[in-house]
Amino acid sequence: MAPAQTPALAALCGKLDENIKLIESRLEVEITYRGELFDISGKYADRVSATKVLLENLYREALAENEITRETIHLYLQESALASLKSDPNQQVQIIKTRKAHIKPKGNNQNNYVREVRKNDINFGIGPAGTGKTYLAVACAVEALESDRVERIMLVRPAVEAGEKLGFLPGDLAQKIDPYLRPLYDALYEMIGFELVEKLIEKNVIEIAPLAFMRGRTLNNSFIILDESQNTTREQMKMFLTRIGFGSTAVITGDTTQVDLPRGTNSGLSHAMHVLKNVKGISMTHFSSEDVVRHPLVQRIVEAYEVFDVEQEEERKAKKAAYQALEEK
Repeated sequence: MAPAQTPALAALCGKLDENIKLIESRLEVEITYRGELFDISGKYADRVSATKVLLENLYREALAENEITRETIHLYLQESALASLKSDPNQQVQIIKTRKAHIKPKGNNQNNYVREVRKNDINFGIGPAGTGKTYLAVACAVEALESDRVERIMLVRPAVEAGEKLGFLPGDLAQKIDPYLRPLYDALYEMIGFELVEKLIEKNVIEIAPLAFMRGRTLNNSFIILDESQNTTREQMKMFLTRIGFGSTAVITGDTTQVDLPRGTNSGLSHAMHVLKNVKGISMTHFSSEDVVRHPLVQRIVEAYEVFDVEQEEERKAKKAAYQALEEK
């Protein structure tokens, strides 16, 4: 690092070196320093290199008088450290520019996702909660609307709770489904502002459309986001994909591990991933627990569920093999 400035160095290290200790625990390295001289050691050379990148980026943040919080460190761990081990250093960062904010993807996978959304008409973002797939889709939609590449934004969601859970809520189906689109609303409010979002909804420039309302429509010059797509059936997914018209971009987000469909009903997202995997003009970006940009515990929770699912599948296969062996006897 360049000759250190004392306040920036203090901000980088944190109170009682709490930032340094957090980095050590997350990257499994040991960090010692005297003044601006840092010594990084560890079992894995790639993690030592990643730590160097991380410290340099955090120091630049401190020089700019930005607060170095645990969240800042976590995001840079994703973006500048662990993710940089897999990324191409010459790859262009896909900055999303909206009037109220410039959004920078966190890590290589998010960067690839944004690039694919800008390049293809139909895009799938598949992975666990907290990976930014829906937030980035909304950001791309706002950017496209503000630059006049599309005429409207459509937010679509399957109404899998259209039985008892939604049936007793007041209003029509669109109003019943409204609370379930809250993450998309929150992103829109952040990027456009509450008042303008409400005005655009009134003018149908931003349209809220339960998936059931999509049948028979052809959507031209639109940016369409289908959220929670793991809860579509095969028929619904096919119906949605064939609504896409000229000048439109569609982003389909979902998590195949959180299907709420009735038992025995196949997920339209899982089916589409298999059927469309080699279709030109359709991109599929797969996120994992490594891409989670929320609280570090979210990443660990996702990983724990993944391990549990693998163990359950292995146990199921072992029981099936044992049962077949008994039958053969």
